[in-house]
Amino acid sequence: MKNLLLLCLLLLVSPLKAEQNSIILISLDGFAAKYLDQYPAPTLKALAESGLIADSMQPVFPSKTFPNHYSIATGLYPAKHGIVENSVYDPEFQSVFKMNKPEEVTNPRWWLGEPIWVTAELQGVKAATYFYPGSEAAIKQTRPSYWQVYDGKIENIERVDSVLQWLDLPLQQRPNFITLYFSSVDDAGHRYGPNSAEVASAILDVDNAIAHLISGLKQRGLYDQVNLMITSDHGMAEVPAENSIVIDNFINFADIEQALLTSEIVSIFPKPGKTESLYQQLKQQLPAQATVYKKSELPARWQYKDSQRIAPLLVIPDSGWRLIKQQHQARWQTRKGEVTGNHGYDNAAADMQAIFIGHGPAFKAGSTIPSFINIQLYNLMCKILNINPAANDGDPAWADSVLDLN
Repeated sequence: MKNLLLLCLLLLVSPLKAEQNSIILISLDGFAAKYLDQYPAPTLKALAESGLIADSMQPVFPSKTFPNHYSIATGLYPAKHGIVENSVYDPEFQSVFKMNKPEEVTNPRWWLGEPIWVTAELQGVKAATYFYPGSEAAIKQTRPSYWQVYDGKIENIERVDSVLQWLDLPLQQRPNFITLYFSSVDDAGHRYGPNSAEVASAILDVDNAIAHLISGLKQRGLYDQVNLMITSDHGMAEVPAENSIVIDNFINFADIEQALLTSEIVSIFPKPGKTESLYQQLKQQLPAQATVYKKSELPARWQYKDSQRIAPLLVIPDSGWRLIKQQHQARWQTRKGEVTGNHGYDNAAADMQAIFIGHGPAFKAGSTIPSFINIQLYNLMCKILNINPAANDGDPAWADSVLDLN
């Protein structure tokens, strides 16, 4: 009789414990730290007030989508996890990784380190990723139990409904770690600039999607048991059309083996013996709003040197400026007075700062913590999931300062 009573108690308690060790990691791409004060977002603000919020969360450099998502997932700086930009050239492979190349996005050779869903799966914790950079590749021969091929056309509410369906699975099949990704705020910020009515509308749409998630969690009796971690990968800077630098005017492409040109970073892999001449040419000719760096000269705080995928020369503009190709110059000249948005700049820039909100039994309710860098989240997630972290660049003690351990 005593053993039967004990078994009944265990059956009652274990599902609750399983949920308390669960995480839904929500990524709001391009959601700047300042947006919470700048725009209406009633659901997000309510979560922040009843949960835990950071003053801001600093992205890693470069403040781009793929590097930062994967730093959150691995606790590693990009130089160690290999996704050093949204577009990456590896001299060993002599190949280029781009977000729109599925054959490379799904190839595990690019994805170094161990993302949280792999750490979880290898230790018997089921994971599910609804769009997250890296989760389409079999990293360490491992994928999440449930995952989705990225499709930006899928509406935010439909994404939430899919997550709720995962939570309706029988306990033995149900994932304890889930990601959920929204891109609409980033899309609006790029097209219209961060200080626009379109960004305000996109934030309300995302806020409504999170309200839909919360409603679904409450219907399932899970709202006070599951840990919500709301993050963003970077902020967004306002860039007037006239703040454009035609980078072609300053580069001799005949001396270059490979160049990856984006609005915020130009990565230059010179031909043998051409690094110094290219560097001097750029140093003398670039306007004041852009800087050329040798890899060895990059600021130490960026932790952006020790990888063959980081180019020997990089051209980086000031926040609020863009690098363009000559073929696009006329188009930008016709758009004078127009403002758009960009990111990828110095990760210490105010406009690049991201958000972090934690809500659930693991977090100290009604608290605010100082700003921190996003590599800390991997250890935090491992602690909540009760799994052992892989080697990473975060500080394990930081997680203890954030969690409600009582």
